[in-house]
Amino acid sequence: MTPTTQPPPIVVAALYKFVTLDDPAELREPLHQVMLDNQIKGTLLLAREGINGTVAGRRENIDALIDWLSRDPRLADIAHNPAFYKESFCDTPPFYRTKVKLKKEIVTLGVADIDPNDTVGTYVEPEDWNAVISDPEVLVIDTRNDYEVGIGSFEGAIDPQTASFREFPDYVREHYDPEKHKKVAMFCTGGIRCEKASSFMLKEGFENVYHLKGGVLSYLEKVPEDESLWRGDCFVFDNRVSVRHDLSEGDYTLCHACRQPLSVDDRASAAFELGVSCPHCIDTLPEKTRAAARARQRQIDLAKARGEPHPIGRDLSKTLRRTS
Repeated sequence: MTPTTQPPPIVVAALYKFVTLDDPAELREPLHQVMLDNQIKGTLLLAREGINGTVAGRRENIDALIDWLSRDPRLADIAHNPAFYKESFCDTPPFYRTKVKLKKEIVTLGVADIDPNDTVGTYVEPEDWNAVISDPEVLVIDTRNDYEVGIGSFEGAIDPQTASFREFPDYVREHYDPEKHKKVAMFCTGGIRCEKASSFMLKEGFENVYHLKGGVLSYLEKVPEDESLWRGDCFVFDNRVSVRHDLSEGDYTLCHACRQPLSVDDRASAAFELGVSCPHCIDTLPEKTRAAARARQRQIDLAKARGEPHPIGRDLSKTLRRTS
């Protein structure tokens, strides 16, 4: 008898929901405590417009968190809606800390009065997505950031080359016209960004706006690879960095200095120094920043040698953005 393959022990749960929360500050501490009590690591964001984040833990601990959330009528359906909730699995912890943060927006667009609870585009099931984006009359836009698009996207999709989601509204206003672009389809990693983007575009006067239900992660889960129009890996915001079409961990790592995803070829480059630099940032790093990066990497190496559970030291990407 062939032994049954068991999933890896760690469940990675990505969840969000646009829903009015009048008391996000009051929810923060009890939610944080539930995560701590169940040894769940990762980050959840709370705002008046809803909840968003990715967390990881053992099966029973994730179930305990979902049970706690389901007791709030506003959040009760999160785990039962594939647009709001997705799971994947990994062998090692993808997060180091447990955080619940209060924010003005659970995904920052920076445009007032955009509410997906009020106005939102048409959801497209993953199984129907290929037909939509293969229509030559449909403008297909990747709403993710440039470093995410760089390692994978849908065949033929437009890369806005935005460094943050805040840049998306200006990009749309500068490049597209509701009178000319009658059909628009958008996608993102888990569904949240394109849901908000669809609300924005409808407000801007675009009439037929579609978005991929559950995002790329849901598509990779439900559409067979031999039928897929996805090319490359999918960037994820945890220590796995990327996942393949079967949602297994990809081959990318992150540069500790600039936070760009690095391929095998990037890491083979003479510009790559672990924890210090990579081909993306080697020419922009001042020596002071590089020296700080080396010191941080030594701390990380020492922490690992002592068996400490997470890297230590400051995030040099902030320093890099200030100095480049």
